[in-house]
Formats: sequence, structure tokens, C-alpha cells
Amino acid sequence: MRTSECTDQVVGDILSGWRYDISGLTPEMRVDYERHLAACDHCRSRQQLHRTVDVSLIVVSTLSVLAFIIAVAILHRYAGLSQVALAHLHLRRVEWALTMKDAAVAGLLFSTIAWVLVAVATPAPKVLNGMLQERISDDGRERYKRA
Repeated sequence: MRTSECTDQVVGDILSGWRYDISGLTPEMRVDYERHLAACDHCRSRQQLHRTVDVSLIVVSTLSVLAFIIAVAILHRYAGLSQVALAHLHLRRVEWALTMKDAAVAGLLFSTIAWVLVAVATPAPKVLNGMLQERISDDGRERYKRA
């Protein structure tokens, strides 16, 4: 299987340094990069790969946050479950028990931080918003406005 080569290595190197994200550029600066992405199969496929990874990360971190919210809610509702100790820790003459509820809250906190980092570090929210806007055609928008 032969890998494709970039048609303009200088522009391709610039785009790869930005992880093929031109969403933050002004419209005047984007013209050359959009033209290059339209013409270069190599860069376009790399951009699609990066956007797939970005969207996958935001989806997985969102599902993780939702799972931990459900876990915390269940453990809060059933008090008997929330007090089940997963581990007993002895820290400087203090015995501390890690309960299921503590673990669920820690998981929720960690997942939320991961979600925020993914949302800030990747253009996934912009990509998802763009995908939704493409799905809703002008006809669909008109139908929603009339209803």
C-alpha cells in the first residue's frame, strides 16, 4: 500500500504543526490552507484522522462523565452501598476507608477534568457543531422555524 505525498510540503508542514486545524484562523488567512486541503489528499486524510480522534476523545470523556454521574446518583440513593469500603488506608496513624462513593466522586472529578482538557485542547466542539449544522439543511431549518 503506497502512502500519498503532500503536494506542497511547506503548507503541509504548517498544517501538521497545527494538527490540521484552521478553524481559529481569520477567513483571509484560511484561503490558501483551504485550497491546499481541497487539493491535497494526504493532508485532507490526515485532517480527517485528527478530527476523528478529537471527536472520539470528547465522546468517550462525555460518556465517562455520564457514567460517573449515574454511579454517584445510585450510590447516593442507596446509602448502604455508598459505605462499602474498597480499601483501608493507614496514613500517619489515621485510618481512612475509601468507600465506593468516594471512588465514584473521584472518578467524576477526574472525568470532568479530562473532558474540559479535551474540549479546550482540541477543536472537537467546533467540529461537532459544524457536523450538526451540515446535517440540518436549509429545508429542515425552514420546517423547524414554521413549527
